[in-house]
Amino acid sequence: MQGKALPDQSAQAQVYVGVDVCKDWLDVYFHPLGKALRIANDRHGLKHLKRACEGVAIARLVLEATGKYHRQAHRSLHAAGLPVAVVNPLRSRLFAEAVGALAKTDRIDARMLALLGARLDPAAAPPAGEAMDGLQELVRARQSAVADKTALSNRAGEAETDFLRVELVQLIAEAERHIARLDEEIGRRIDTDERLAERFRILLSIKGVGPIAAMTLLSCLGEIGACSGKGAAMLAGLAPIARDSGDKNGQRRIRGGRAHVRTALYMAAVAAARWNPDLAAFYKRLRENGKAAKIAITAVMRKIVVLANVLIRENRQWTPTRP
Repeated sequence: MQGKALPDQSAQAQVYVGVDVCKDWLDVYFHPLGKALRIANDRHGLKHLKRACEGVAIARLVLEATGKYHRQAHRSLHAAGLPVAVVNPLRSRLFAEAVGALAKTDRIDARMLALLGARLDPAAAPPAGEAMDGLQELVRARQSAVADKTALSNRAGEAETDFLRVELVQLIAEAERHIARLDEEIGRRIDTDERLAERFRILLSIKGVGPIAAMTLLSCLGEIGACSGKGAAMLAGLAPIARDSGDKNGQRRIRGGRAHVRTALYMAAVAAARWNPDLAAFYKRLRENGKAAKIAITAVMRKIVVLANVLIRENRQWTPTRP
């Protein structure tokens, strides 16, 4: 008996699949097929989605980065050999507004992601490993814990009731213990992974970059070392964006990117502007040329992320060019 002929994918239209992710389900849209479905955001739902992709010439599946909720889908679909691109939610929202889709529902968002894939063709990328995802979750938890501790300290400073002050002091002490436990676990995970440990040492070799900035760059800027310097700066939201129109040359400003990475880089830049011989000279030159302190520090932040990208790509530690 002659077997059933397989579909000739070369003759099929390229299909872009938009996947809007939330905690409990995935809304999916196949463009230009016009097919839409909603499935559970779990192992069984993803199995159904992969079956729906069989026999279809998938050019790209496009997901929004939604905290941790897109990670399982990214890993599962990539493991099935499907090309998956993960895009920034701001980018997809601006695209939707640009094409006139002002309404926002999960089903509309899925269709917009599919259209974005067809028009802009975002690059497919493999997911971060589970070890990196876990490290990033711990680092983000540490940032939240530090913010909570700062808020408690501010409240304690304003409290007038003795009872409330005592309660807040106890909460601050518990927050400090929580942060210490997170630091210990983050350090343990880095030390037990040879690749992460080597990258961590490279980042720490940059004078001014301490453990907090290094662990943040390592876990929350996983693309570092695999992209261009400009790309790394864009991901961190530190690349100046042009604002020119006609004869007007507007002031360049940074925009977008990963705010939690910039927070860590700010403290590193403040230290580097004082203690790193190369970056201190760079900062001094900007200030002497009339740049405001905030702009000069932002430029140092950008220098650090570009430098870190080069060092990790070349697998070497930083050495000063100035004595």
